[in-house]
Amino acid sequence: MIDLDYSLIIEATDDPEFFGFYSPDLDGFTGVGHSVEDCLYKARWGMREHVDLLRAGGLPVPPRNPSPRILIQNEEKLAVA
Repeated sequence: MIDLDYSLIIEATDDPEFFGFYSPDLDGFTGVGHSVEDCLYKARWGMREHVDLLRAGGLPVPPRNPSPRILIQNEEKLAVA
C-alpha cells in the first residue's frame, strides 16, 4: 500500500549512488536519496514536514491526492539549444 499523501516521481541519475525525487502535487517538494527505498522513506516524512511548513507560513496546502502514484524513471535532462 502506498503510504503517501501526494504522488512521487523518483529519478535515477548518472551517479548510481543518487536518486532525485519530487512531487508533482506538492510545489517545492524535492529531495535526494541513495536508493529507491531511501527516497520513499525520506519522501514519506518530508512531505509531512513540507506541509507543516506551508501551514506555518500561511501558504496554501494542496489537497491530498486520493490516489497517489509513484513513478520511477530515468532523470529527465533539459535539452540545450
